[in-house]
Amino acid sequence: MTRLDADEAVAEEGAADCDGPRLLQLELRDVPLGGIRAMQVSRALPQRDLPLVGAWCFLDRFGPQRTMMRVEPHPHIGLQTVTWPISGEVRHRDSVGSDVIVRRGVLNLMTAGAGISHSEYSVGETDVELDALQLWVALPESSRFGEASFEQHADLPVLDLPAAAGSAQATVVLGTLGEASSPATAHTPIVGAELELAPGADVLVPLDEAWEHALLLIDGDATVSAAPGGDAHDTAELDTNHLLYLGTHRDAITLRTDSGARAFLLGGEPFPDEIVMWWNFVGRSHDEIVAAREDWESSTARFGHVIDHGPERIPAPPLPGVRLTRRRRRL
Repeated sequence: MTRLDADEAVAEEGAADCDGPRLLQLELRDVPLGGIRAMQVSRALPQRDLPLVGAWCFLDRFGPQRTMMRVEPHPHIGLQTVTWPISGEVRHRDSVGSDVIVRRGVLNLMTAGAGISHSEYSVGETDVELDALQLWVALPESSRFGEASFEQHADLPVLDLPAAAGSAQATVVLGTLGEASSPATAHTPIVGAELELAPGADVLVPLDEAWEHALLLIDGDATVSAAPGGDAHDTAELDTNHLLYLGTHRDAITLRTDSGARAFLLGGEPFPDEIVMWWNFVGRSHDEIVAAREDWESSTARFGHVIDHGPERIPAPPLPGVRLTRRRRRL
C-alpha cells in the first residue's frame, strides 16, 4: 500500500542501541489515507523513538472497516512489502507482471529492490469488509539495489507452541521461529508470525535472544510475561491500540489468554544501518530519495508499468523544505 500521509512524527534524529529487554507499550496512530475512496489505518511502525524492529520498518493495519479500496499504481524502492490479510480479498498487480488475489492465509511478498510499482484494488465494485496487516522490511545493502520480484505463499509452516494449558499455534509468515522457517525469501535474520491462542491457553513463545521483538494484538485478550512464571512487575496486557516492544535478550515469553487471541510477532536481528524513509521509499540518503522521486515523476523505466493499467498513477507528494535525515532509535 502507498503512503499518502505526511509523516512528521519521526522526522527528528536521536540515538540509542538495542541494549536489553523492554516491556514498552507504544501507541498506534490513526492515519487517514487520501484518494477517491479514503481509508483509515492504524500505524504501529515507525515510532518516533523506534524506527525499526529488526528489519521491520513499517506496520499498518487497514481495518477492520467496510470500504472499496482503489490504490492506483505507485512506486517502492529498498524494501519488501508483506501483506497479511485478516479478512476480505484484494487484487494485486505490479510491474513485474503479477496479477493475483490477496486472501486470508496467504503471504504476499513483493521485493522492490531498485524499483517496482504496483496497485491494489478490493475485489468487486461495492464496499466490502477489509482487514489486513501491511508491513515493510528494509532491505540490506547487499540486496537493496537488486531485481524486483513478487512471491505468493499459501503453504506456510505452522508451529505448535509449548503449552502449560490449552493450545496455540504460530504460522510462520516470514523468516524463522523456533524450528519452523517460512519458504519466503528473507534478506536478513527475521521473524514474522501470526500467533493463534485457544481460549484458556497458557503458552511459551520461543525467541532468539540476540534479536529484538514486538507484539501486535489482532483480536481477543492476552497477557505477556517476560519469562515463564514472570512476576507482576514483568508482565503487560496486549491491546489493539498499542504495539508492545519486547527489546532484546529474551529467549522466550509466556502468553496467556482467557477468551482466545490472535497476535502478530515481529522481530529480527537489529538492523545494521540507519535508514532514510520517505513516502514509499527506503534509502540511506536524502539524495537517493530525491532521485527516486524524480524517476517516478518523470515516468522513467526504473519503476516499469503495472500490468493492465493505463496512465493512472499516484503522484509523489512534494518533498519537505529540509534535507531528509536518517532515523535513529532512542529506545
